[in-house]
Amino acid sequence: MNRSFDLAIVGAGIVGLAHALAAARLGKRVVVIDREAQANGASIRNFGFVTVTGQERGISWRRALRSRAVWAEVAPQAKIAVEHAGLVVLARRPEAVPVLEAFKATEMGEGCEVLSAAAARQRFPMLSPEALSGALYSPHELRVESRDAIPKLAAWLEECHGVTFLRSTHVQAVDPPVIETSLGRIGAAAAIVCPGEDLLTLFAGRIAAYDVEKCKLHMLRIAPPAPGFRLPAAVMTDLSLVRYRGYAALPEAQALLQRLQSEQAQHLAHGVHLIAVQSADGSLVVGDSHHYGATPDPFAPEAVDALILEEYAATVAPGPARVLERWTGVYSSAQATMFMDAPSPAVRLVMVTSGTGASTAFAIAEETIAYLYR
Repeated sequence: MNRSFDLAIVGAGIVGLAHALAAARLGKRVVVIDREAQANGASIRNFGFVTVTGQERGISWRRALRSRAVWAEVAPQAKIAVEHAGLVVLARRPEAVPVLEAFKATEMGEGCEVLSAAAARQRFPMLSPEALSGALYSPHELRVESRDAIPKLAAWLEECHGVTFLRSTHVQAVDPPVIETSLGRIGAAAAIVCPGEDLLTLFAGRIAAYDVEKCKLHMLRIAPPAPGFRLPAAVMTDLSLVRYRGYAALPEAQALLQRLQSEQAQHLAHGVHLIAVQSADGSLVVGDSHHYGATPDPFAPEAVDALILEEYAATVAPGPARVLERWTGVYSSAQATMFMDAPSPAVRLVMVTSGTGASTAFAIAEETIAYLYR
């Protein structure tokens, strides 16, 4: 290429796009390079659920707050529809209520409400749990349709911020001021590598040092349970309280975990918990499950989907669900929620390793760009 850039970003998922935005806002000339012709990875195979409540206490939660604010600012400019806002966590068991109350007492519970069973039934009559002991309502969350939002965000970055996109382009080496690609050499003074689930192409040794593996998840799209049915917000249940770190780290979560181990051992064994969100056409996206490995198998056993649908039927809508679509997603996973590594002074390697890219990437990108250009 005859052009040169201030910054090359490898990867056009949400993490790469977030870095493109942060750099463009500083007036940098940015090129985003991706091996795929279109968005196809974890950034579109998810709920589009920008989650604040339940993120790990501390910096992850603060990043989610900041990223939510950026989503709220950017979405209307990029013509990305916010399908609904807020989160309802339904406590199906009495042991879940102390977890919600303890969470509400922390700084993370600001703006949230803990509701009694009666108050929850009155406020959310469209939900139909078999048993209900209470609920937590959070106003913080946003939901977008990922498969539409990511392409629209990229198009907006290109049109309104002058970001250049090179699709179907394989990056072979990153050594600023030269980026070696399948199209030839590209000039860039600095680079940020956002490899998503690709653990081997670039800086494999540095990635391996963080003990990164892959996580496969199941997701489904469900037909509306009734004409005109609308969720009041995203929905979670007890199983989420022992999975999301902001809840699970609380001492009160141990009693709930013990009961779930007795009553829903198979759900826990397959990493199943419920998230249900709604799309503009009324359909619901529900999931998910978690299976880990260096190379997770490509198969999606019906038994795992059945566990997800069992929790859905016990919480959102009783009776058989009509499944419209099924898919699996794969994302990078590690004990740390993310890491930023510096292979050289002009290069940053950034990976979100907790499945929270949509919820935290904008804040992470602002931090990365600040470090790179300090």
